[in-house]
Amino acid sequence: MILLSYDGSEDAQAAIDRVATLLPGAEARVLTVWEPFIEVLTRTGAISTPGAFEHADDVDAASSERAQATAAEGAERATAAGLRAEPLVASRAAGTANTILAAAREIDADVIVMGTRGLSRVKSWLLGSVSHAVTQQADRPVLVVPSAELAERRREATT
Repeated sequence: MILLSYDGSEDAQAAIDRVATLLPGAEARVLTVWEPFIEVLTRTGAISTPGAFEHADDVDAASSERAQATAAEGAERATAAGLRAEPLVASRAAGTANTILAAAREIDADVIVMGTRGLSRVKSWLLGSVSHAVTQQADRPVLVVPSAELAERRREATT
């Protein structure tokens, strides 16, 4: 079983394409992690803002729906690439990396596959890389795949 961490980024798309060539026909779960509004408020310090919770349920419903759509998009891509894929969604409780690792344990994944960088490069730079945290804490193999553009930039930088 493959756990594919998917946020719709070019790197996540490249990860699906790469693992499909390495393990054609494998079973996969395509995981998208979403963050509940209360976690956003707590992390940003806005929890004491008057009326902060007024639309929390609506925000969570919209975030969950978007995550479902993203996971379905990733599962469709993975299926088209030759994997037997199903979408999976998890709410972020103790950080994105920990959520990915918990999902890997829950489905007993043989490998975690993810892109080098996600949609928020600035956030990654400021808060630390999710892929780095997963590789440092994982109890199973992790395959980290750069997008074609990032791989090319890295090749050019070494020549």
